Amino acid sequence: MPGRVKRRMRAGCWTWRRIRAKRAAMTSLNDALLLRIAEALERLAPPPADRLSLDGADAFVWHPGPPARLDPVPHVARVELTLLKGVERQKAILMENTLRFAAGFTANNAMLWGARGTGKSSLVKAAHAAANEAHPGALVLLEIQREDIRTLPDLLNVLRLQSRRVLVFCDDLSFEREDADYKALKSVLDGGIEGRPANVLFYATSNRRHLMPRDMIENEKSTAINPAEAVEEKVSLSDRFGLWIGFHNTDQDTFFAMIEGYAEAMALPIETEALRRAAVEWSVTRGGRSGRVAWQFIQDMAGRLGVKL
Repeated sequence: MPGRVKRRMRAGCWTWRRIRAKRAAMTSLNDALLLRIAEALERLAPPPADRLSLDGADAFVWHPGPPARLDPVPHVARVELTLLKGVERQKAILMENTLRFAAGFTANNAMLWGARGTGKSSLVKAAHAAANEAHPGALVLLEIQREDIRTLPDLLNVLRLQSRRVLVFCDDLSFEREDADYKALKSVLDGGIEGRPANVLFYATSNRRHLMPRDMIENEKSTAINPAEAVEEKVSLSDRFGLWIGFHNTDQDTFFAMIEGYAEAMALPIETEALRRAAVEWSVTRGGRSGRVAWQFIQDMAGRLGVKL
């Protein structure tokens, strides 16, 4: 074989070895680059969400996140149902509805509305505790904050997967001008394709019967093409609650009943007449009588008498 041909063959083999070496180096470089990209994406991506569970407690607070979570509440701040005075009719209605739901039967969403400090939220928490005494562990109390109402559909999607029955509770619910969250609540309460899960009930408290300020409704009425339809849009939100339970201002006899009931339960060492005189003075300085004022008075009196609650 001529020497020129041999040299060309050796040169060709050497060139091919260089090409293969370059390809191997590029492949190794690409693999390393892809690995770095994958590691960076893993660092940037959120960790996989844990499955939300209602195990381990009878009360939770919803935090939409991200990531969404259900924080357990080991001890609910509440008073005994028997200590709630002056709301006997309201107590009977809500307890019947709550017990029916805890027993596995259908029940209505409820809105508790009326004067401040009259025991609306206290009654909801007391009813939950009483229902769980009758049906141990059957009912979960789950609080959602007013500012998180827009995430209520997300919460219901989580609760659909739960085996326990859930009482979703929103305290002091109301809507202001230019607030569109009420539309999400409307669709969740009664409308929508999926509807409310069978294991979920919604309780809300509010100082407003229709959850919206009167001037907001009147403004809609004055600017709408069809005023009646504008008002109907606002008022229909309250209509989606099957139960409307009104709470009203407390008279003096009922106020005394509250005070004396608390004093007896706490074993305060004070005569009834002295207790009443002090309670009247306290209510005057507070500008009114209510369950909240009665409880504040009892806390003050217990401290003065050296009794630990």
